[in-house]
This record gives sequence, C-alpha cells and structure tokens, in this order.
Amino acid sequence: MNPMQDRENSIPAADAAIDPFVEHRRLLFGTAYQMLGSVADAEDILQDAWLKWHAVDQDSVEHPKSYLVRTVTNLALNRLTSARATRETYVGPWLPEPLLTAPNAAEETELADTVSTAMLVVLETLNPTERAVFVLREVFGYSFAEIGGFLDRPEATVRQISHRAKSHVQSRRPRFDSDDAARQEITQKFMAACHGGDLNALMELLAPEVTLWNDGGGIVTAARRPLHGPDHVARWMLGVMAKPVSAGIRLESAVVNGELSIIGVIGDYRLGALTYDIVDGRIENLRFQVNPQKLGGIQAAGDTTA
Repeated sequence: MNPMQDRENSIPAADAAIDPFVEHRRLLFGTAYQMLGSVADAEDILQDAWLKWHAVDQDSVEHPKSYLVRTVTNLALNRLTSARATRETYVGPWLPEPLLTAPNAAEETELADTVSTAMLVVLETLNPTERAVFVLREVFGYSFAEIGGFLDRPEATVRQISHRAKSHVQSRRPRFDSDDAARQEITQKFMAACHGGDLNALMELLAPEVTLWNDGGGIVTAARRPLHGPDHVARWMLGVMAKPVSAGIRLESAVVNGELSIIGVIGDYRLGALTYDIVDGRIENLRFQVNPQKLGGIQAAGDTTA
C-alpha cells in the first residue's frame, strides 16, 4: 500500500473529510512528482509535509492550500538540489520514475494530463528554481505573485525566471504525433514484432534517427550509453527478448505518464516500462526504465493494462 494511504487511513473518517492535507493530497503529490521525477521521493516529501502540517497550529493558517503547496515546493526544492549531485555519479542514463495513469492509478495525481516522460526529461535540464516556477506556473496555473510567496522571491524575479524556463523548455520540447489510434496501432505492432523476433518489422516501426535510453541504475544489466539507429536499437531489443533470463516476459500496453506505453511483465510483477515518442508515424525516442528501485509507480494493484 502507498505509505501516504497508510497515513490517510490512520485519520478518523470525520477528521479526514475536513483535513486540508487529505483534501489536497493529489495536488501535492503531483507538485512533488513533477518537481522530482520520482514517485518514491514524492511520497517521502508528502510524508514530511504531513508531519509539518500536523505540527503547526492549523487554526492560525489562513490559507491551508497555499501553505501546503509552499511546504511541498520547498521540501522538493531541497530534495532536488541534493539529488542533482547524486545523479552526477549515476550509472548509465538517468530516467524519471514511470507512473501508471490508467483509470485505477489516475487518483495518484490531480492533473488532467500527467506530464509525459519526455517532458520530465526536459525538466531535468532546468535548475531547481526554474523547475519549481515552471511546474507551478505552466502546469498548475499559479500566478507570479502566488509563486513569489511560495519561494520568497519578488514577483518581478519570478516572472523573469518563468520566461527563461518556458523558453528553455519550448526549445527542447520533443515534437510528437498525438493521434491516439495511430499510437495504439504502432504499439501493438511493436509488441508483436518483439514477441515474434521479427527484425525487419521492428526496424520499419523505428524512425531513422531513433535513440534508445536504458536506465538500469547499475543494479540490473542495461545499456550504459544511448543506442542510435533502427538497426542497433532493433537488434538490441530482440537480443534482450531472446536472453534466457527474459523467458516468460510478456509485453503489455499500459497508460504511463498519460501516454499509451509498454510494460514488461513476468507473472504479476512489472519489471520495466518503455515509453516513446511517435513522429510522422514512427517511433523516434524510446526510454526503457528497468531500475527496480524506480518501478514503484507501475506496481499499482489491479489491472492497469490498456
């Protein structure tokens, strides 16, 4: 069970119904997750925020929602600053933690459209303050004045940071097709080609400039450098599927970070998530998350496959 759900379940029903922390929990999780790109870290932040919230005189807090967002934002900023140093020594490519957003996992976030894995990767290129301002402004729609209050920065400064961060993100935001039916068809063909070991069929689905990033974190075997080109990527994918340790792996479609994606499953355990961009009818970028320490967000109970 989610640690925060444990804490919510410990609150008497009558109190939970009026507790602002419980009321805004999904918003707070969404803020922390998009700040950090980590489900586990976001849950830790919420636990710390819950403790802080219940340690203050709540009657003296005039605007509980703003107080809670400010608390979570600053806790996430501190965590992100320390995490950036850790990521400098990370083994292989670093990718965000995937989050299932199929119907029964959607309640983990209050967002209408969860930020895609591709966007989370772009947000990693911002400094912590720029990322906080971008998420609060562009994702949650807070005013510059409100964000200034959260971060203890003048409104004019926040406006400048926002403009810089937005320009940075727009220049790096990947272009992709938004046709759901086409994505469904390509996803099914991709899984069939992988299951069938069909190299030619797989290569036909990949764009000429395709790149694959593989995050194993040094814990499980994974490519430590990006793979480029249809032949290289396709042969690597089929090579992984053909290994004895991969016997019994099923590829299943699932909605991950708001987009139809693929998860690898053995028995009831989800051992990896593959997200990708589709451009002009072909797969251009693949991000394969297999670090077992970063898969908590796809281990939701119940059937979440599409």
